[in-house]
Amino acid sequence: MHGSMEHETSTVNARSPKIVADMVRQSGIAKATLPTIKLLLLAVMAGVFIALGALFYTLVVADSAFGAGPTRMLGGIAFSLGLVLVVIAGAELFTGNALMAVAWADGKISIWSVMRNWGIVYFGNFIGALLIAICVVLAGVMVSGALTDKVADIALAKLQLSPMQAFFRGILCNILVCLAVWMAFAARTVIGKVAVIILPISAFVGVGFEHSVANMYVLPIAMLGGFVELNLSGLFWNLVFVTAGNIVGGVVMVALPYWFVFIRKSD
Repeated sequence: MHGSMEHETSTVNARSPKIVADMVRQSGIAKATLPTIKLLLLAVMAGVFIALGALFYTLVVADSAFGAGPTRMLGGIAFSLGLVLVVIAGAELFTGNALMAVAWADGKISIWSVMRNWGIVYFGNFIGALLIAICVVLAGVMVSGALTDKVADIALAKLQLSPMQAFFRGILCNILVCLAVWMAFAARTVIGKVAVIILPISAFVGVGFEHSVANMYVLPIAMLGGFVELNLSGLFWNLVFVTAGNIVGGVVMVALPYWFVFIRKSD
C-alpha cells in the first residue's frame, strides 16, 4: 500500500516533496532522540567531512589557470565532497539540522530538544574541523606558495566581512545547503543523492556565501599555519553572524515554508 501511494505521488523517479517533508519530519524526531555520545561523535565526523571538502576546494582553486567563474565552479564541486560524505556516510551537520524545524513546527519535538541537538552538533562540528586543521598543519601539505596564498586570501576575505555581509551570506548559504539535503531525501540512489547535492553546494561556494562549519576549518587552518595573524576575536564574530544567518536561511527560508505547504493541517 505504501509503495503504491509513493509511486502515485512521485515524479521523475524521485520522491515527491510531500513524501520528503514527512521523511524530514521523521528524521528530525530521530535526531532529537539520539543519545548524547552518539550525537557528539557523529557531529565530530561531520566537522571532519566538511573540513576535508574545504581542503579539497583549496587545492583545486589554488593557482588555477581557468577564469574566475570556471575555477569557482570546479572548487564548488570539490567542496561538495563534504556534504556528500555527511549524507552518504552518515553524520550530524549543524547547517543541515536546521531542517529539524519541520518536526518542531509540527509539534513532534520540543524547542529544547532542537537546541540540545544544535548545541552538541555545533560543538562537535567545531572539534572535527579543528582536528583536520591541526592534522593538515602537522602533515605539512600546505607547502606551495600558491596554496598558502590562497588559504590566506580566503581567510582574510572572511575576516573582513561586515556583520551584515556575514549574516546575509550565511542566510543564502544555508538556503542552498538545506535544499541540497532536502533533495538528497528525494533521491532514491547513492548516485542520485550525489548528483542533487553537487549543484546547490557548487552554487553557494562559487558565489561566495558563508558556511559556519566550513569556516571552523578555513579560519583556524590559516591561523594555525601562520598564513594570517592569530585573530580569535575575528574568528568568534565571523562564526556568530554566519551561524545566525545559517539558522535563518535553513529554518525560515526552507524548513518552515515546506512545513506550512506540505504538513500543516488547515483548520
